[in-house]
Amino acid sequence: MSHSLQKFFSAVDQAITTLEQDRPGDQVGLIASAQDGIIRVVGLPGVRLGDVLRLEESGAEAVVLQVERQSCLAVVLHSTEAVREGLAVTSTKKILSLSVGEALLGRVIDPLGTPQDGKAAPTSGERMPLEAVAPDVMSRITVSEPLQTGILAIDSLIPIGRGQRELIIGDRQTGKTTVAIDTILNQKGQDMVCIYVAIGQREAKTAQVVRTLTEHDAMSYTIVVNASASMPSVLQYLAPYAGAAIGEYFMRQGKHALVIFDDLSKHAVAYREISLLLRKPPGREAYPGDVFYLHSRLLERAAKLKPELGGGSLTALPIIETLAGDVSAYIPTNVISITDGQIFLDATLFNRGIRPAINIGISVSRVGGAAQTKLMKKVSGTTKLELAQYYELAAFSQFTSDLDPATRQQLTRGERVVESLKQKPQAPYPLWQQSVVLFAASQGLFDGWKREEVAMQLPDRLALFEEKFSALVDELRDGQDWSDKIRSSLEKAVNKIFTPTSHASTS
Repeated sequence: MSHSLQKFFSAVDQAITTLEQDRPGDQVGLIASAQDGIIRVVGLPGVRLGDVLRLEESGAEAVVLQVERQSCLAVVLHSTEAVREGLAVTSTKKILSLSVGEALLGRVIDPLGTPQDGKAAPTSGERMPLEAVAPDVMSRITVSEPLQTGILAIDSLIPIGRGQRELIIGDRQTGKTTVAIDTILNQKGQDMVCIYVAIGQREAKTAQVVRTLTEHDAMSYTIVVNASASMPSVLQYLAPYAGAAIGEYFMRQGKHALVIFDDLSKHAVAYREISLLLRKPPGREAYPGDVFYLHSRLLERAAKLKPELGGGSLTALPIIETLAGDVSAYIPTNVISITDGQIFLDATLFNRGIRPAINIGISVSRVGGAAQTKLMKKVSGTTKLELAQYYELAAFSQFTSDLDPATRQQLTRGERVVESLKQKPQAPYPLWQQSVVLFAASQGLFDGWKREEVAMQLPDRLALFEEKFSALVDELRDGQDWSDKIRSSLEKAVNKIFTPTSHASTS
């Protein structure tokens, strides 16, 4: 060690000794440097990653993100104007946590639990650490209970189960947030607590989400964690862990929670910014080497617990934004490998008016039929195969006009199935409506309709179905029963309601 460095640390030790004599029992350090919200602290032996430090005079707090041989690097959580070299720093000997409880329902908070909605801070709650170890294998059970999104294309073809991690991926402006918000709206009355985590979003977009949830009476079971683009990068980095901590609290109470991370692309960018300031070696696309661990330790916290542990669940729907549909980029491939499947939203389909613009060929759920009700399994059995065959035939038919009648019929059927899967935003289908639409499509009852009539007439026909066959609707609501009697009744009902009227002809 050079003479000048020895002299520096000698002066630091002397200053720390003086401070500790003034504060018996406290470990006191000094800020050796402060730049871009990053402080280097010396004189805190035994400090750990994730520890919260308190800065004297300014009253601000910092969280330790890197520990070195004779110092540690921490990121300041609050305003950095009063932070300067030479300030005393004490360790709280606590890790970062926030207060969680039923009082948070309907609230908008930042990742540290500070209210963002102008209301008073909740007065009670349990402290939950932002970083926590994921439940081990022996604490989990197989995902088997469906999480109904209300989106026909997802519930029938890419089913999501409670405790699953399903990625929503696609280019910007393809409806990723809309799918997530519609899923929250469909949880009304489903005994589900929803947490929406906005990471690096515009304040206007988050305000619009809150307005939509309020208008549909969904804020009563929803908590919004907001780390907007105007907030420091450290809060954007902490936001998803705060959302997971809130979800874990309800999971441990034996309840079911759904957390949406919108989006993890911006989360990775915030972490890259912090890592570069911490002088971590950059790797691919300038991300640090531990960027995979960044998301794996977050998403592994989603689980379905054993009944003896309460039977609660935490379902994660992370969102990733791609550039020009490139799912092979660094962050998308990382998150795809962590999750249990992905819902891919295609800009081409979106621009063709197919919304939600779900690409059935790339999208997959690794839980599959295990997360579907008996009714949904039966009525959606061949739909995915028919769609795959239709898209293949549609691509082939562009190069020829000489098609045999069987091929034309198959193209017509595929077109009508695609039309029946179209759905307006903020209009989720209950399970019985999904089953009726799929069964009618599989029976070929839409084949005689004009293509543009399918999406237009479905709401009115479903309302008529509920009016005329209310007893059958009651049998279909929970989707747990399927018998020859139900099939026969359903077949008669859909034939009566969905048979083309005299003015409807094949387009």
